[in-house]
Amino acid sequence: MSENNVNPYDEENEYSRSEIENDTTVTKCPACGANMVFDPEDGCLYCEHCGTKQAIKERGSEEMAFERLLNENNNWSDETHVFRCENCGAKEVLDKREIAKQCPFCGTTNIVETDELSGVKPNAVVPFRLGKEEACDNVKKWAKKKLFAPRKFKKSANPEDVKGVYNPAFSFDTATHSRYSGVLGKYYYKTKQVNGKTVRERYVKYFDIGGDYDMFFDDILIQASTAIAQKSLDKMQPFDTNNSMEYSQEYLSGFTANQFTKDGLKCWDEAKSLIYNKVKASILAGYDYDIVSSFNVSVECNDITYKYLLLPVYVGHCSWKAKIYNFFVNGFNGKVTGKTPVSPLRVGIAVLIGIAAIVGLYFLYKYLGG
Repeated sequence: MSENNVNPYDEENEYSRSEIENDTTVTKCPACGANMVFDPEDGCLYCEHCGTKQAIKERGSEEMAFERLLNENNNWSDETHVFRCENCGAKEVLDKREIAKQCPFCGTTNIVETDELSGVKPNAVVPFRLGKEEACDNVKKWAKKKLFAPRKFKKSANPEDVKGVYNPAFSFDTATHSRYSGVLGKYYYKTKQVNGKTVRERYVKYFDIGGDYDMFFDDILIQASTAIAQKSLDKMQPFDTNNSMEYSQEYLSGFTANQFTKDGLKCWDEAKSLIYNKVKASILAGYDYDIVSSFNVSVECNDITYKYLLLPVYVGHCSWKAKIYNFFVNGFNGKVTGKTPVSPLRVGIAVLIGIAAIVGLYFLYKYLGG
């Protein structure tokens, strides 16, 4: 099968701490020699020791030809080494001058060095624009809005060990041409008398469809690491990928970067599935129908380009009754996603309210002569 032909399939990207890898970069201050960090709010390097600021030369990233995906190699290993958390299995890929001190996912300090390769270097990055303090404030606001979370958790939710982590993803652009055919159905109704009563019966009128359809896709974003599920990444969008910068280690100074665990071709397979579903939905949206009897579409992808980029995400957790609940914050727009504990009492009350509402509507209907 050609790479340009879409073959739909379903595959869910589940969260797995055992696959997490990330990289930390060091940039030295030209004035005092201390480590500099990237300041999201000012968009420059900042020395926390002497206050020196250093601008970063910004260059916009470029789309890569699809054929380059076939030549991926582990070209980040000369600069980095891998550490593994013995508690939760998370892996950190750090600059060779750095040593892992604490796991960003569970907070433990039980970390050992491994001999694993670091992976592929990205060609683009969306820099952090949100500061750590603002990210923590957003988490607290998000927790308070969770309907079924325990009241005490909402009041005491305090994000622990929040860490800026650049998350790897592939974005794809492609122009598609599709040919389709199918049979759709539209409901219509007739009334007739049965035993002295008027009965309304439903029928279906079927009609054939077919034709050609063109659709362009811009920046289809596919998660390249199992550290964060695809559905979580989708909830945090957008990431302003159209204005991403050319990759530079300076953007990673003071931050961490997850390394990919899915290669570009596997991510492209997932993108093709998404493309197929969107093309199908867009075609069907042009018809007035109630049911689909049959539908076939062949999608051809042309002029495919991609970026392998790093997306800004704050990773952290809240502890509640000896359990850890991870959350993720978009480092560009501040959107939060994750899990919180659920209060059985609050769920029970909601169910009772729902039942009471249904019963009330039933008796109201009877009262009005229904």
